[in-house]
Amino acid sequence: MNDVRRGRLKVYLGAAPGVGKTYRMLDEGRRRAGRGADVVVAFAECHGRPLTEAMLDGLETVARARCVYRGGRFEEMDLAAVLARRPEVAIVDEYAHTNVPGEGRSPKRWQDIEELLAAGIHVITAVNVQHLESLKDVVEKITGVPQHETVPDEVVRRAHQVELVDIPPEGLRRRMAHGNIYAPEKVDAALANYFRPGNLTALRQLALLWVADRVDEAQSSYRAEHAIGTVWETRERVVVALTGGPEGDTLVRRAARIADRSAGGELLAVHVARSDGLAAGVSHASLVRQRRLVEDLGGSYHSVVGDDVATALVEFARAENATQLVLGASRRGRLERFLTGLGTGETVVALSGDIDVHRVTHEQAGRGALLPSRRRTLSRSRRIAGPVAGLVLPFLLTFVLAHVRGPLDLTSEALLFLLAVVGVACIGGVVSAVIASVTASLLLNYWFIPPIGQFTLDDPNALIALGVFAVVAATVAAVVDRSLRLSRRAARATAEAETMSSLAGSIVRGGQTIPALLERTRETFGMESAELVDEPPAAEGATVVPAGPGSFLVLHGRTLSSSERRVLAAFAAHVGSAVERARLAEAAAEIEPVRAADRMRTALLRAVGHDLRTPLAAGWAAVTSLRSRDVQFSAEDRDELLATADESMAKLNRLVENLLDLSRLEAGVLKLNLRATALEEVLPVALMDTPDVEVGDVEAVPEVLADPPLLERVIANLVGNAARHTPPGARVLVTASVLAGRVELRVVDRGPGLPSSDRDRLFEPFQRLGDTDNSRGLGLGLALARGLTEAMDGTLTPEDTPGGGLTMVVSLPLAERSERLEAAERIALTHQQRTSGARNAGGAP
Repeated sequence: MNDVRRGRLKVYLGAAPGVGKTYRMLDEGRRRAGRGADVVVAFAECHGRPLTEAMLDGLETVARARCVYRGGRFEEMDLAAVLARRPEVAIVDEYAHTNVPGEGRSPKRWQDIEELLAAGIHVITAVNVQHLESLKDVVEKITGVPQHETVPDEVVRRAHQVELVDIPPEGLRRRMAHGNIYAPEKVDAALANYFRPGNLTALRQLALLWVADRVDEAQSSYRAEHAIGTVWETRERVVVALTGGPEGDTLVRRAARIADRSAGGELLAVHVARSDGLAAGVSHASLVRQRRLVEDLGGSYHSVVGDDVATALVEFARAENATQLVLGASRRGRLERFLTGLGTGETVVALSGDIDVHRVTHEQAGRGALLPSRRRTLSRSRRIAGPVAGLVLPFLLTFVLAHVRGPLDLTSEALLFLLAVVGVACIGGVVSAVIASVTASLLLNYWFIPPIGQFTLDDPNALIALGVFAVVAATVAAVVDRSLRLSRRAARATAEAETMSSLAGSIVRGGQTIPALLERTRETFGMESAELVDEPPAAEGATVVPAGPGSFLVLHGRTLSSSERRVLAAFAAHVGSAVERARLAEAAAEIEPVRAADRMRTALLRAVGHDLRTPLAAGWAAVTSLRSRDVQFSAEDRDELLATADESMAKLNRLVENLLDLSRLEAGVLKLNLRATALEEVLPVALMDTPDVEVGDVEAVPEVLADPPLLERVIANLVGNAARHTPPGARVLVTASVLAGRVELRVVDRGPGLPSSDRDRLFEPFQRLGDTDNSRGLGLGLALARGLTEAMDGTLTPEDTPGGGLTMVVSLPLAERSERLEAAERIALTHQQRTSGARNAGGAP
């Protein structure tokens, strides 16, 4: 088996058509060929641009494969010929292109390029940012143009080199105006739509950010491969530490302002959860609110697990190559800081190294209290300070009392020693109190009980006094210790209740999906993973709790204590509630189409009662009069009755055809015959029943991929609807233009227009928005027009007419663009799914 080294891929990325990607590709090909490389042009789409076509001179071009599809002839890259030719470098344009189906071709051109790379051929290609899968929806929102051809981001990210072809929006529009991108007849429509300055600026920003992210990924990989731990300040990354306290909002906003001061700054919020879970004092409701604030400000939220908060923060910041770390000023008071030593902030500063640390003041600074851990009653600093105080404090008290022995008697001195022991008990608990009581008893016996200067242990009164002294000290210490334990339990219970309350609230509001709840459970208990399964796993080491009928919550990681398992059971119950909620939502979604169909049938019955009966009654009356032998009609009367009957039957026929077509659309059984169709072919028939329509120059518009009879029905319904709302003396205008590989047909009226609030109802069946009577049809015209347009891979959208009125825009794919053929086949095969349900609706504006 031959070991072929994989070829390298270079991608030229552009923000919009016309920025010069193909020109740059061919220019690089010429330069490589001039250096002796074997370069061929496997496929290049010049779009009739003379300067780009001139770049093909001197380059070998592989002949294209000719194919026939649905009666049309098309050209594609001949993959087999390129593989047989086996050049060193192949230039392949339009990376996201969709191949014509048939003859064993891959669905997408990027898949063909993968075969070339696997064969060891280097490939140079080009793609626009709107064709990246992750940005498809964003581009559609910006430009209003749906993208039907995409390439997975991961495929582009794997390229050996991605080069951005950048040009300012003003330069691109000048290039467009000079005819260097589109033919002159297409320039005006393009500049007024897709190539608006705002659109181009937004697309350019998307392209720059995407390339910047790729560069960032490459840098992260390089740092990881070379074990580089120092911060590279290539861009500002600001990490803000959140504790769940009330100061979090202030810290987030401050960190966001720091990140915004530099172009491309990034905001990251992190919360360090204890590995034993559910640390008291953490408000999960506050964390949820602060997480939303971070995301609203364009940042990202992270949660890490660690007992040493300072170390966890610094490690996270270094892993993210952060340049700045934002912390809140300590909530501890001065006494607490004196007794317990360095806090999280001071430790982070000591560990931060080359990361800048900001200590932000806030209203809660210095007001907080130390929170005991779950496992121990006392903090580490108090467990150290207690025994030390138990030894040192009695000696200090002895030194002081030795100098003031005169005014005090033995009782007062014993009470002062007892007070010292109680103070030590409050600091260090039982063990420290015992140490203090023993030390104080010995010092009291030696220095203050006669004979002074020696230990007297044979006096029963002295032994009883020392014994009582020790018992009192131990009792006080035990009471203090129990009080601290109860306080800790209360704090932990409060934390658990707050956690469960926040979780329950998110379930009731539907604010979290099941994966989010599982991640929340994993983070809360500091586990490695959390999953929902139908059957408990047989493997050992996993924590399994029931989560509703037929569901189990499985956690992998450390062993949980009994109290944690109790809380975990409550979490599992909430997850089970979320699962049941999701099941009910799915059931409701299955019922909704049935309810929609029932509503449509009800509306149909109501409409049929008048709209079908009216023409039927008129035609019936005319025919009955003609058959009557009691009345002698003149020739003029007879012709008028015949005309009435003919008009009524025609109207009835149109209503029935609309109903049948709409029914077929929703049932998914409407057959399509998509072919190259000229607008001048269908317009005369479509406008036959509507006089006084002004038609623009549509002969210069290329053919569209459509079903001619269906396109006639769409145009006839739109023109008829526009005519009903055009005031007397005005005419309906029909124009067409080309934009981004599609033809846009506009039907313009000068009527009253339509408020934006009513546009959602515009395409609902049996709606007659703005009509004052029931004599204008069933309200199926726009519903049917949109359904038929979408069945042909088109779109129908309303726009405001400048100066007043409404414009209906029909967008259809060009027949000459082979990249639209896959969409045509998909529609012909799967239009049942696309047209099912009650999504097509209609009515007059």
